[in-house]
Amino acid sequence: SINFTEATGGTITFDGDYAIHTFTSSGTFSVLSVGIDDSTLDYLVIAGAGSGGAGGTNAAGGGGGGAGGYRASWNSEASGGGGSSETGLTATVQNYTVTVGGGGASTSGANNGIAGSDSVFGSITSVGGGFGTREGGGSGGSGGSGGGVGTATTTGSGTSNQGFNAGEKTGGSAGSGGGGAGSVGGNAILGSTATERKTGGNGGSGVASTITGSSVSRAGGGGGGGYAQTGGSASSGGGRGGNSSENGVAGTVNTGGGGGGRAGSSSGAGGAGGSGIVIIRYKYK
Repeated sequence: SINFTEATGGTITFDGDYAIHTFTSSGTFSVLSVGIDDSTLDYLVIAGAGSGGAGGTNAAGGGGGGAGGYRASWNSEASGGGGSSETGLTATVQNYTVTVGGGGASTSGANNGIAGSDSVFGSITSVGGGFGTREGGGSGGSGGSGGGVGTATTTGSGTSNQGFNAGEKTGGSAGSGGGGAGSVGGNAILGSTATERKTGGNGGSGVASTITGSSVSRAGGGGGGGYAQTGGSASSGGGRGGNSSENGVAGTVNTGGGGGGRAGSSSGAGGAGGSGIVIIRYKYK
């Protein structure tokens, strides 16, 4: 009999008694045999993130892109959006199609960002991150985590157990931060001074996972653009917001980090969203 599962696909590494298959692009995970002693497939599935909005010619900032949806089962680690840990899949001998979602592309001028694409492993789907909006661009995009806004309107919503909402904007000349897998995006600051009113909201935090054997934080939201000031900060793969002379920073590839928003400029661009990742872990000996 076969005591432990055997499989192929992706880039294979090892951590003690566990094999780890990492997919940074779409492919196939093939289970060759199912273990009698342990047949659980743990996973981390992160979708592509949304890109940040480009502020346009007005003295205002674009909203940060929302992080890609975050789902996890390994070692009781929580999924995004404040969710509890999920149950790993039970392996069967078959080919599992793995889809790694791309991040939303960068846009320039007075344009909203673009939503990220879903990532899929078997029955597990993580939703692409919502797009950030420009000044006057309407509501932020909803998705795995919500996209920030460049105008005082409805913020983008996250998906339950995958990511959080974006920050809000109640005035001023800046965009709100995109939501992250670990927390709500920061509000565009409506302060008492001109400088405060031009400060972009921070991107929401990501979530750390040890599924590869070391702790890595991913799926942070993009920072909002800040007019004539430094844009909102970001972490866990999210891109920092730009200002009136600097483009929003792109989210880091294969982290599901949201792109930063860009403040007022007729030619400036919001940052692209980071692509997603799929990681599968099982006991092989």
